[in-house]
Amino acid sequence: MKGINIKTHDPAYNLAVEEVLFNSLSEVGEEYFLLWQNSPSIIVGRHQNTAEEVNEQYVKEHHIPVVRRTTGGGAVFHDLGNLNFSFLRYMDKGEDTSFSRYINPIIQALRSIGINAEMSGRNDMLVDGKKFSGNAQKKSGRKILQHGTILVALDTSNLTDMLTGNPDKYQSKGIASHKSRVVNLIEFMPDLTPAELMEKIRNVLMRFLVDEEIELPQGLAEKAEQLADKKYRTWEWNFGKSPAFQVKLRKRFSFGAVDFYADIKNGKIEHCRFYGDFFADKDVAGLEEALKDTLFRKQDVLNVLEQAGAAEYFIGAKQEDLMEFFAQSILE
Repeated sequence: MKGINIKTHDPAYNLAVEEVLFNSLSEVGEEYFLLWQNSPSIIVGRHQNTAEEVNEQYVKEHHIPVVRRTTGGGAVFHDLGNLNFSFLRYMDKGEDTSFSRYINPIIQALRSIGINAEMSGRNDMLVDGKKFSGNAQKKSGRKILQHGTILVALDTSNLTDMLTGNPDKYQSKGIASHKSRVVNLIEFMPDLTPAELMEKIRNVLMRFLVDEEIELPQGLAEKAEQLADKKYRTWEWNFGKSPAFQVKLRKRFSFGAVDFYADIKNGKIEHCRFYGDFFADKDVAGLEEALKDTLFRKQDVLNVLEQAGAAEYFIGAKQEDLMEFFAQSILE
């Protein structure tokens, strides 16, 4: 197996590297093992509603990128205290595709340095009953990708703040994250610094799993950068690809209460309605019609509200107040 230590900490680029390598697999037995780290970021599962999974106010204020991966499972927080690994393989007919095939070698490597890891359920790794690793997988024909996390010294102090969405605002049929008790491996290796343990784990994984360590070929690196720009850094992928969901926003203004309900599908406002105890000079159906088919992205919604003269629909309303309300309520 060929091993690649990815040097960048950009989550969009790192996920793009996975994808271009996955797409490049073409021969039976062709296999890569990747190690990579992300700067602080939230990685959401392929089938999740991003708006439901993250605390939008927190990620805005702290400039934390939110990136969707191509595999299922729940939303997770990454920082440089977390080590990610990926297996990519072109399989022969009838090969074992269970999670354990790829998890067990990781466990054996960690046990060799004194970490008493064990597999739990279908796709987790534990120490002393606490989770330090989750895995996700996807297949396409004979190609398989399995990747996972290893919590070495992750900053867990703000996990609840970041990964708590607003169920009163967003509702969907997306797959919600399952919150688990997690532990950092540094707790079991107190004589090492986080940096020393990270390096120790990197080295043992490469020693156990890799026949040859290589650099990412330049051509694939260029394709990964292009894909990161085209896909993984875009609102359309990270937010717009969420499953259909419903939005309900509410605020009491000086002129009355306004409730905004919308059905979002393929990232766009499919239907919306304004309700409340406000008075109107113009039928709000006109504003609802103007918003139809608009991307549920902050600037797009604000542009429509401005062009439509939203305040004209509510007696006593100020345009800037309505704009501020929607600006604070919608993710970038």
